[in-house]
Amino acid sequence: MPASVVLVHGLRTSASMWRAQLDALDRAEIPARAIDLPGHGSRMAERFAVATAMAAIGDAVDAMTGPVILCGLSLGGYLSLHWAATEGAERIDGLIAAACGTTPRGAALEGYRRIAAGIGRLPDRGAGLNRLMLRTFVPEPGRTDVESGGIALDVMADGLREISVVRPIDAIGRIRVPILLVNGELDHFRLQERRYLAAARARPQVPASWSGLLVVPGASHLVSVTRPEAFSRLLLGAAARAD
Repeated sequence: MPASVVLVHGLRTSASMWRAQLDALDRAEIPARAIDLPGHGSRMAERFAVATAMAAIGDAVDAMTGPVILCGLSLGGYLSLHWAATEGAERIDGLIAAACGTTPRGAALEGYRRIAAGIGRLPDRGAGLNRLMLRTFVPEPGRTDVESGGIALDVMADGLREISVVRPIDAIGRIRVPILLVNGELDHFRLQERRYLAAARARPQVPASWSGLLVVPGASHLVSVTRPEAFSRLLLGAAARAD
C-alpha cells in the first residue's frame, strides 16, 4: 500500500496552506493529514512551544496506518527534522524537509527577531504587511489557501525564540530514513542546502541514494503554495516509493 502523509505548516500559517496537496493526495486515495501547530490555525489561542509541537507531530504520525511520510515546510520542516531525530525513530518511513535550508541561529536569527518585533509593534500587528506580501508573491488560489486558516500574528516572538533549539544539520545525521530536501529557487532560506545534503548522504549505514535535493524553478519560500502542482507530484512519488 502507498504511504500515508503527515503535513506540517510554516510559521504564522496553518494546515489550510496544504489544500492543494491534500486534494491531490485524496484523488490518489492516499491517506493524508495536515496538522495545526500550537499557536496557529485552530490552536491559535495556545502558546507555541517546541515541546507541544513535538507532541502534535507525534500524535499525527501515530494516528496513521502503514508506512508514513512526514513532510514539513519552513518552521514545519525544522520541527519535522527535530522530531525525527529525537522522537521519531522507526515511526516514519521517509521525510521531506522543505524551505528550511538555513540553520536558525546567530546573527541572522537575531536580526529576524528584531524585524519581527518591529512589525509586531505596528497598530495592526503586521496584518496589512502580511496581506501585501501574500498578494505580491503568492498567486491564487494559494493566497486564499494560506489566509483561510488564519494568520497567527502573535506567534513570532515565541516561534523565533523556541526554534533556536533546533540543529537541523545535526538532526539529519541521526535520522535513518530517506530524506528529500526541497527548496524554491528563489527561497532566501536555502543558503546551506548543500551542507544539509552532504550531512544526509554522509549518514552511516544509510545509502547515499536515500538522500536528495530538489530545487523547484521559479518557486519562492512557500514552495508548496507557489508551485502546488510540482509539490503535489513529489508527495505522490514519495508515497508510492515508500510502499
